[in-house]
Amino acid sequence: MLRKFPDLLLAVDGGASKVDVVLLDASGALVGAARLAASGHFGLGRDGQLESVERAIRAAGEGVIEAGAGPLADLGVYCLAGADLPVDDRRIAAEIEGRGWTRKTVVRNDTFAVLRAGTERGWGVAVVCGTGLNCAGIAPDGRTVRFPSFGELSGDRAHGGGWLGRAALGAAIRARDGRGPRTALERLVPEHFQMSSPAQLMEAIYLEKVDYGRAHELSPVVFAAARGGDAVARGLLDEMADEIVTTAVAAIRRLRVTSKDVDVVLGGGVFRSHDRRFMSRIEAGLQRSAPRSRMQTLTAPPVLGAALMGLDLAGAGSPAKARLRKALTHARLRPATRSAGRTSGRGR
Repeated sequence: MLRKFPDLLLAVDGGASKVDVVLLDASGALVGAARLAASGHFGLGRDGQLESVERAIRAAGEGVIEAGAGPLADLGVYCLAGADLPVDDRRIAAEIEGRGWTRKTVVRNDTFAVLRAGTERGWGVAVVCGTGLNCAGIAPDGRTVRFPSFGELSGDRAHGGGWLGRAALGAAIRARDGRGPRTALERLVPEHFQMSSPAQLMEAIYLEKVDYGRAHELSPVVFAAARGGDAVARGLLDEMADEIVTTAVAAIRRLRVTSKDVDVVLGGGVFRSHDRRFMSRIEAGLQRSAPRSRMQTLTAPPVLGAALMGLDLAGAGSPAKARLRKALTHARLRPATRSAGRTSGRGR
């Protein structure tokens, strides 16, 4: 049975490595869902990233939305990596509106999806640490804070899995040439890329034989080395944990909730490492500045947060939100393919 747009909401979570799309109705019932593996960032100067969103929308609407039917939903909530500044929000919203997917468009940074998925309280702080690092927060009175996520350009340090991989390669090179302490990373880092030495990998990246962006693949390598007792690897993880704490605490202070039982929701691949020392260091750091803070790692897909935002805006009640939480799991997001059929005649 084909559904018309007044009945539907569209939720999108677009990160650095995937795009998740969900179609639902105001009762919280899932109508369609899809996941597309894609290298994506929607910030200024990144053209063409909406093509991956469109492919995921096609897959989510396959068999549900009639081709050429115009807008496929009344409201679309798009939580996207790269929506860091108001200028990003405006530009991305204009590009999305030009696609005609939904009648109304809401654009947020993907960090807000993590926060909304992680708590029903309507306020708190979220930190996303995947390929990069970002943080956003909402105060009980509705005030928001967020950080631009431009790496060193925006003052970021130890900023995510990409930084961790690059730092691991640097540590391995320094160990080999005598500028730093010996480390298991000398062997483990080049092995990941089937190379014999850190210098060989460095040269391959320099000559663009290996994509610079693949550095984030080394994040699990660092965690494994640290668990094996490597002091250099553990030092890199400690540095990143401390930067996560610094960023989250800055948001907590700006929101003026240091004395409250603020939820701190952690999302992203780095937090799925199951490294107890890493997570304990973060929790201890948070509680030094906000003793009542409640750290939790998000287990639901972040697109749940975008979908819940849609239900919030639609005025849906608690039963609809509980229904959605129960239904929308990682398992429900089937991988999309490039061959997914069109959902709207207005899409490009």
